[in-house]
Amino acid sequence: MNIENKKIWQQASGDTDRNYSKICLKWDVILNGPGYAGKYPDCNDILKKHGWTSRKRTDIRRFAEQMNEGDIVILRLGTKKILGVGEIVGEYEWLECFGDIDGWDLQHVRRVRWLWTGIKYFETYALKQGDTTQEMTSDVVKAWLKELDIPIEKLNRKIPELPQAGKTITQNQIAEYLFAQGVSSNSIEILTREFEELRRIAKWYLNSKEAPSEFETITYLIVPILRALGWTPQKMAIEWNKVDIALFDQLPRKDNNLSIVVEAKKKGNSCLSAKGQAQGYAEGKSNCQRLIVTDGLRYGIYIKNDNEYVLKAYFNLNDLRESYPIYECSGIKEALRIITPEWRNE
Repeated sequence: MNIENKKIWQQASGDTDRNYSKICLKWDVILNGPGYAGKYPDCNDILKKHGWTSRKRTDIRRFAEQMNEGDIVILRLGTKKILGVGEIVGEYEWLECFGDIDGWDLQHVRRVRWLWTGIKYFETYALKQGDTTQEMTSDVVKAWLKELDIPIEKLNRKIPELPQAGKTITQNQIAEYLFAQGVSSNSIEILTREFEELRRIAKWYLNSKEAPSEFETITYLIVPILRALGWTPQKMAIEWNKVDIALFDQLPRKDNNLSIVVEAKKKGNSCLSAKGQAQGYAEGKSNCQRLIVTDGLRYGIYIKNDNEYVLKAYFNLNDLRESYPIYECSGIKEALRIITPEWRNE
């Protein structure tokens, strides 16, 4: 690979708890945040007012202004692992479709044509920890880049068009959809009342400096949604055989009646990375066709397809969307339908 006279950047793709490298590689992008304050440079004053450090604001400026088309970028995880090598394509953009990446708002976007993907592990700490976007100076990494053989078809590969953000949706639209799917009016009325209260609590938690415990999250946010959707206490076990919440389609509460595994995480932690843990609890329980991973504010709903659980729907109590095109999955309407006791895998 020719790196002569080219600027080389290293770009973080989350951390070991919240790794969004698959999103970057799938859509030919690198991402930075927070993005809630809007496009750079207009966001700078807002971020400063909200207490973001000058270091973070400089990081976003570096990402938006100093990266140039044709620069080389390596996608890192931690300080020893590279997952992709590519070249910057086009100008900086702010895109709403990346507004919720497992709870992180990462709307600052650069397109990257990935030329190499895989896992390259360095024994030494070859990559810098710290800022999301940094200039790469490691001689060890540069020597490895020079040895990379990039096929011509990779250099000419067309990068995919990015989808629009999913449409926002109202509680009334959710209610109408659930009614059309056969959910009873009584259940919908209960759910609507609960939702108003839950969204107030969710907003309070979002703005609070104190993170609720996992048990508090289960009590005040997760259980009320499950109860409103029709799950009875008899069929809903808390802390059952290490499962945070186990939902049963019939009694007694035993393995072959287990219908859903719910894995709860503390606020601020990744939800979607908990899928493996939830799947482990469901292993060997053939009746368990659904997994829910949640921190009480965000919910990822997985459905069993052959022997793998696939993300089917996702929602955020503080930002109700009809779909999540970046994840290629449905939003809150379908998520709630799947969670109901009556749902069956088609």
